[in-house]
Amino acid sequence: MTDSQKTATLSVHGENYELPVYSPTVGPDVIDIRKLYSDAGVFTYDPGFTSTASCDSTITYIDGDKGELLHRGYPIDQLAEKSHFLEVCYLLLYGELPVAKDLEKFETTITRHTMMHEQMQYFYRGFRRDAHPMAIMVGVVGAMSAFYHDSTDISDPRQREIASHRLIAKMPTIAAWAYKYHTGQPFVYPRNDLDYASNFLRMCFSVPAEEYEVNPILSRAMDRIFTLHADHEQNASTSTVRLASSSGANPFACIAAGIACLWGPAHGGANQACLEMLEEIGSVDRIPEYIARAKDKDDPFRLMGFGHRVYKNFDPRAKVMKQSADEVLDLLGIEDNPKLQVAKELEKEALEDPYFAEKKLFPNVDFYSGIILEAMGFPTSMFTPIFALSRTVGWVSQWKEMIADPQNKIGRPRQLYLGETMRDYVDIENR
Repeated sequence: MTDSQKTATLSVHGENYELPVYSPTVGPDVIDIRKLYSDAGVFTYDPGFTSTASCDSTITYIDGDKGELLHRGYPIDQLAEKSHFLEVCYLLLYGELPVAKDLEKFETTITRHTMMHEQMQYFYRGFRRDAHPMAIMVGVVGAMSAFYHDSTDISDPRQREIASHRLIAKMPTIAAWAYKYHTGQPFVYPRNDLDYASNFLRMCFSVPAEEYEVNPILSRAMDRIFTLHADHEQNASTSTVRLASSSGANPFACIAAGIACLWGPAHGGANQACLEMLEEIGSVDRIPEYIARAKDKDDPFRLMGFGHRVYKNFDPRAKVMKQSADEVLDLLGIEDNPKLQVAKELEKEALEDPYFAEKKLFPNVDFYSGIILEAMGFPTSMFTPIFALSRTVGWVSQWKEMIADPQNKIGRPRQLYLGETMRDYVDIENR
């Protein structure tokens, strides 16, 4: 944030107030209203904070009109095509792409921290057998603060570093064990000779009765899903992590709060909603009916997985995810899966329909990621846990940035109060 050379004039009750205007390296200017209440005695009103910058950051930038997503300045499509998840983790955490020796050291550190404290298995057994994996993840991640006392002091940079590495390393194990517990299968321990995505797939799908060979196409698709969901600026769950951390809470509690927020269907459940829509459509011959319903303003039905709240042009992650979806479906086949047949045909017809092109309702990352995860064999209940696994590095990076920010203060939004004014208490016999 550069020193303000520009100002905005705000007139309130006949008085004018000069407000500093800051220019970011890219994006719209920002009006500084921090002294507005002390100077003018008024607040701003912005439900959802959709027009309010809650912080300054150097991590991720989104231009929804251009369909642009940058991590530390690097376009997401380049990272997804040429890089891999742990390299992107390093970039988000430290600000630059690593040289070979630094990447090797980082990968070794993460790989050798994937084991869980053995006593944490008891937490899983405390849940009902049909517990949702996200409920388990919220509880287990929050409980990490009870096991890793040497990385909860947020004032110590070294402890922050250790906590960051532990969260990124252990989240695949936590998610995979949540899946195994949900299915009633025995836990599978991580292996140090496998890469991050392959390790996760093996922990989810291998069983003691036979060896499990990770298919490189599936591993690459999984790695891309992780990469494309790694961070997405100041969204609801990231803002939750920042707000929780502003109180000085330990990192495991903050990330657990982010997972809880992500669980909401309006945030992390979009790809699950997309698959449920495909199941509702049921067969390819019913697609025209549902496309017609999507065009009908009087029909509440909407095509899930098309369009995006932020991206008003196209989702830059979707192109890469489509490539992975095509590869996975070609590998696994869709002949015996009506849901995937519907997905492929729906994508084709929607992309060819002028209505959707004019409205810029292109398939987004959730449409394709749900298809890939379905084809791999994941139940819809695991879609959001995988999202949480992917987003952990973004949450951790944003948490680290906030803790190190000298402007950091506890979050305290204001309100527009519309309740009763002061009134006297009435004894119960007189009410």
